Amino acid sequence: MKITKIEDLHADGGWRTLSFLKITTDDGLIGWSEFSEGRAVPGLTAVIRKLAAGLIGSDPRAISRISTMLYALTRTTTGGMISQAIAAIENACLDIKAKSLGIPVYELFGGGLRERLPVYWSHCGTLRARYPDLFGAAPLRTLDDIVTLGKEVNARGFKALKTNILVAGEQGLQNYRPGFGSGAGHPELNLDGKLLGSIVDTLSAFRQGAGKEVDLLIDLNFNFKPEAVRQIAKAVEPFHLMWLEADMYQPETLAFIRRSTSTPIGSLETIYGRRDLRPYLDKLAVDVAIIDPQWNGVLEATRMANFADGYEVNIACHNYHGHLSALMGAHFSAAVPNFRIFEMLIEEVPWMNDFMTHPIVMERGEFIVPSRPGWGSDINETAIEAHPPRKQ
Repeated sequence: MKITKIEDLHADGGWRTLSFLKITTDDGLIGWSEFSEGRAVPGLTAVIRKLAAGLIGSDPRAISRISTMLYALTRTTTGGMISQAIAAIENACLDIKAKSLGIPVYELFGGGLRERLPVYWSHCGTLRARYPDLFGAAPLRTLDDIVTLGKEVNARGFKALKTNILVAGEQGLQNYRPGFGSGAGHPELNLDGKLLGSIVDTLSAFRQGAGKEVDLLIDLNFNFKPEAVRQIAKAVEPFHLMWLEADMYQPETLAFIRRSTSTPIGSLETIYGRRDLRPYLDKLAVDVAIIDPQWNGVLEATRMANFADGYEVNIACHNYHGHLSALMGAHFSAAVPNFRIFEMLIEEVPWMNDFMTHPIVMERGEFIVPSRPGWGSDINETAIEAHPPRKQ
């Protein structure tokens, strides 16, 4: 079996562009993966094309050989965009290999440990606040609207929700995100009493609506310095969060924050590979290691999860992407022993399922892991053509 063609396809995902890699072989098998370029990693498509060009004629089933070679070629610039590009290629090859054997991808990693994955509703309220006209849902203007949304989460059977920082603005609640260069608070990343009050009020409203049986999480991203994260962690202790999520690149500092509070700490979604993961585990920096199989590749993500398991640390699958990425993450989550919970963007544009030949299945807050060969779904290229990406 040889690779004959490697293509990238792109589609309108509503608030972002969805990108897919298609690898075709000489015997007709096709492998798919999803990757994300957008504003965060501009130029990723070009990097993938450059790395993939040298793979024409290679056997896509020799995944370790391909992975090792690509890592060697990019050794001086590993991580970030390079890791994401290699991951996209590897993940498409995994789809081909599993299809060639007639098995789901998780069987390549020792078999599935679970068929259903508990899901938390990710960016709950955040996407409605940022894109109020996109989902056909009631906009978020007040804390009462958050209470109503919490009730919806409970009614739909989810056992957990994760929100972000929402503050009152002229047009209702707005997502506070200075860590990404947006709005007030950049570049100082400081916390004041009013902002801390908004965080507590948001969680209080979600607790009131969702009830005690729904776990709460909040993601601070890169929006604060450690001083502020410690204050927030202490202030939210009464909510008994599943975890407080914060990103930072200092293992010692994150470990200090964890020791300063009874609030569990989740982090590391932006960490690439076992080498960069190890210092955080050595310093006991997190309660939950968040790993992204789209950015790392399922092969390396599984190694990272097993590495964390040696430290008695559970992992959660980071999934801030589309439905093919969700399937990739589901196979990863099904195969590793130390799984905690699965992230899912519940609010999507109405045509999202059209992109999949076999749409994802969820039941009462659980993701059903498909047992069909490969990821369990291909990409519907007709739907991709019908929804070209918008100009950014």
